[in-house]
Amino acid sequence: MTEEGTLTSAPHTDVRRCELREVLDRIGDKWSVLVMALLSDGTKRYSELQRAIEGISQRMLTLTLRSLERDGLVERLVTPTSPPRVDYRLTPVGETLSGQVNALIGWADEHRGYVHAARDAFDSRQQATA
Repeated sequence: MTEEGTLTSAPHTDVRRCELREVLDRIGDKWSVLVMALLSDGTKRYSELQRAIEGISQRMLTLTLRSLERDGLVERLVTPTSPPRVDYRLTPVGETLSGQVNALIGWADEHRGYVHAARDAFDSRQQATA
């Protein structure tokens, strides 16, 4: 007997599903989506990214860029000047994802009013039944 919401499958499929979830967690993270969307326009310096993403802390931007770099989606370029210049750009694989990321952002922008209205209606129904 399986519990509701559990999936039964072969062990190799479980590993694949876990690995897939890890990739989706990274590319579905709100900060990662915004960083990748900005980098789809071309190479950016750290400070440009930080100014463009409202609400992101320095620490969170650093962690996001490191994670995207680790996953092979973003490349960090250091120019040996004084002080060193650090730029970020999408890798070729990151570029293959940029169209989908920009489409997701476009969808969110187009439907944000609908989502907010749905939330308000849901919250009103919840308060009425409480």
